[in-house]
Amino acid sequence: MWQPQRPEARPVMVMPAALLLAAGLLAYANAFRGGFQFDDWNVIVQDPRVQSLAAWRASMPGIRPLLKLSYALNHASGLGLAGFHAVNLAIHLANGLLLLALLRRWRGSLPGSSAVAATVAALLFVLHPVQTEAVTYLSGRSTSLAALFGLSSLLAWVDGLRLQRAWLAWGLSPLLFAAALATRETAVVLPLALLLWRATAESGGLASGLRATVVHWGVLLLAAAAAWMLPEYRNFFATSLEARSLAAQLASQVNAVAYLAGQLLRIDRLNADPMLPVLAGATPRLVIEGLVLAVVLLCGVFALRRRPVLAFALLWFFLWLAPTNSLLPRLDVANDRQLYLALAGPAWLAGVAAAWLWSRRRAAALLATTIVAAGLLLATVARNRIYASETIFWTDVVAKTPGNSRAWNNLGHALAIAGHREAAAQALLEALAVDPGNSRAAVNLALLRAGRLGPAAPGDPRVF
Repeated sequence: MWQPQRPEARPVMVMPAALLLAAGLLAYANAFRGGFQFDDWNVIVQDPRVQSLAAWRASMPGIRPLLKLSYALNHASGLGLAGFHAVNLAIHLANGLLLLALLRRWRGSLPGSSAVAATVAALLFVLHPVQTEAVTYLSGRSTSLAALFGLSSLLAWVDGLRLQRAWLAWGLSPLLFAAALATRETAVVLPLALLLWRATAESGGLASGLRATVVHWGVLLLAAAAAWMLPEYRNFFATSLEARSLAAQLASQVNAVAYLAGQLLRIDRLNADPMLPVLAGATPRLVIEGLVLAVVLLCGVFALRRRPVLAFALLWFFLWLAPTNSLLPRLDVANDRQLYLALAGPAWLAGVAAAWLWSRRRAAALLATTIVAAGLLLATVARNRIYASETIFWTDVVAKTPGNSRAWNNLGHALAIAGHREAAAQALLEALAVDPGNSRAAVNLALLRAGRLGPAAPGDPRVF
């Protein structure tokens, strides 16, 4: 029989936290060998607004101000590439600790120890190789930093209500929510995450949940008004809405969510640029994917009363994918880093399963957890190696998506910069074979043949 968990204001988490930090440091130690990749050049290395604190101040007000401030602080530190990696890793480890602390506060019934369930869930969250795209891939910081503020807001809200401290629930928590929004717009679903926690972890009703989150909804309305006043945000949303029709967006995102769910298990197929297709209409496969996803979502809804653990795991997953994988079109249909915070839902389900096994066969639970954690750790170490250079990075992408013309072009450019002219020409020709209209590949090929595309000089901005 599942037993309710005793509320603890300050759970003892020293050993689980130490285990989490040690495992995370071991998994990401080789990430410091990684370089700048893909979007890193545009948003970190070459964006003039983040090159100094003065430049950041001069660019305000602007889009994602706290994210850009973090980049400016990195540049100001003088620690170079290692500094960016250190901050990203610190954010990720902090998120693991926040998730551990949050899940230890679960008040609902569990089939075993909440300490075991929370520890295993946080361990899977930290070690899963899909997280490398928000950690080792430096511009993925927008996702992990927004998650840091979001989880902090949720934890402050939970403790504020439980300990009857208004300054936490209706002061600090809304401020942290505002910080999450100022980092990445996907944090808009946090008030719904609060309601989900209230309904599952604490068996609270909708009315009481809405009353307890009224300040957060106010913050969301103010943030929406502020965003509408900024031309950058208006242009951002206008461009998104023009990207594709609603029908094409919905069809594409059914396929995208199915793809992302599969990435949790297909850790050998992680891809930094999957280039999923924009789908114009329904296909038999798409219909099947849509039906399966609808059934899973409905299972989460119907489980709210009797199976809150299952409800939380499933609905949390869909909730945190909603901002990027639902109605609002984006240039790329899906990226693996969109799973970053959504992963906490399935991880919690796995943690509860481990706790159930622990209560019956402790040795078997320990062995299974060790094998899975070790496998994920090794997969993360292997995935980090992909970021060692641009040629390795793009070679991995084209091996997994050979129909990606953009990836072939970027591989050709990287090979040219590395001094491999013949290989670069072959990659650029492949980019044009896949997409004859790829003007960037055509220009790069012309520059290469003219001898104007080659190894970077010491003064080149790509030499960091």
